[in-house]
Amino acid sequence: MTISWSHSIEGVDWRDMETLYRLAPLGDKSAALLETVYSNSRYCCIVRDGERIVGAGRALADGGDCSYVCDVAILPDYQGRGIGKRIVEKLVELSAGHKKIILYSVPGKEGFYRKLGFLRLLTAMAIFRDQAGAIERGHLSAD
Repeated sequence: MTISWSHSIEGVDWRDMETLYRLAPLGDKSAALLETVYSNSRYCCIVRDGERIVGAGRALADGGDCSYVCDVAILPDYQGRGIGKRIVEKLVELSAGHKKIILYSVPGKEGFYRKLGFLRLLTAMAIFRDQAGAIERGHLSAD
């Protein structure tokens, strides 16, 4: 296993990234969409084993007030090796100086992020394109 880390999207095979997201599983996001969202993110981490992308994450940030860590994805065969933890730690490090660093977790993974210093945000609100689906998946509460 030859693991390499990058904080640049230069040379990313977006179809490989699309596969990562599907298998992680973080949903079906197209290669074109992933290229757009990573291109618009201030910070990113791409982890490869050889040429294959095995992990990734990104943060949207404004340079001072807020950084939003999102889309931390690890191939199932590479989960449990500390890669996800290191991605989050690096994105938090890159976000240093922001007044707040925010993320939202897939349901059931909150404990992982709590171990990395994140606390539950009691006042968060969201509008999802598919509100009913987000409620069903456990991302939103209608109460």
